[in-house]
Amino acid sequence: MINPRKGAVIGCGFVGAASAYTLMQSRLFSEMVLIDVNNDKAVGEAMDISAGVPFAGPMNIYAGSYDDVSDAGLVVVTAGANQKPGQTRLDLVKTNVGIFRSIIPAITKSGFEGILLIVSNPVDILTYAAVKLSGLPENHVFGSGTVLDTARLKYRVGQYLGVNAQCVHAFIIGEHGDSEFPAWSCANISDVPIAEFCDMRGFHDHPKDAEEVAEDVRNSAYEIIKRKGATYYGIAMSVTELAGCILRDERSVFSVSSMMHGQHGIDGISLSMPAIVGKNGIETLVPMDLDEAESKKLQESAQVLKETAASLDL
Repeated sequence: MINPRKGAVIGCGFVGAASAYTLMQSRLFSEMVLIDVNNDKAVGEAMDISAGVPFAGPMNIYAGSYDDVSDAGLVVVTAGANQKPGQTRLDLVKTNVGIFRSIIPAITKSGFEGILLIVSNPVDILTYAAVKLSGLPENHVFGSGTVLDTARLKYRVGQYLGVNAQCVHAFIIGEHGDSEFPAWSCANISDVPIAEFCDMRGFHDHPKDAEEVAEDVRNSAYEIIKRKGATYYGIAMSVTELAGCILRDERSVFSVSSMMHGQHGIDGISLSMPAIVGKNGIETLVPMDLDEAESKKLQESAQVLKETAASLDL
């Protein structure tokens, strides 16, 4: 029997611990288990986070084993090697797929039938690996994808145009990595096409400005890692937003990473496109009317991922 108010976080590094902390504050779960290859680390994080329970609301937080995820409604996987300065996300692929070869079967062996949210990088390849290794329904396995990149884009556009970021409707799509890009042709500010809104605000060099914004977003993680060693607050908030969407069956649209089956001429690989997310995971992908250049970029991004996945024997 699935307990929708029971969650699990696998991996208690920077991202896992921050995610567990924001999930505790959200009051989404009544029970949360933390699992790490270093059990002492999981115990310590559970002890530390549970000290805040009186300020948030009743919740049982503890360190556990894979047997404890059997009835969880949501398992968040953040385990894996961290991206170091100068590394791309794809540089981590063989190490982290190797880790997933032990983690994912251990999850499914427990009898887990809930939603599996992949956060570890490279998230698209690891989502693909989780689908192949778990045997779970594809709609129950997806990655955080470019949810954070999209949030960074909205924030950056909001700064640039002097408008609330919540009024910016735009997505970063493709790989969560160097081949990602904003789908500008579908972007708008409260239903006003973005080029028209730029003109209204006095910004007339759209192509140059758009490329600068895209580059800033694409390099954000590299800049943060260079300065402080890791990124974790933004992704932790993304995890909590997705968890809330699943538990409340909001059916909100997020640019999550999921398997493609012919959309935009792409098949057999996981990458980020807008999708409706709810209690059953991914309900459906949301069609995007990309222009010709964007369609080509998306296919090129998919090809990068497919070439990487082909070398993994999954």
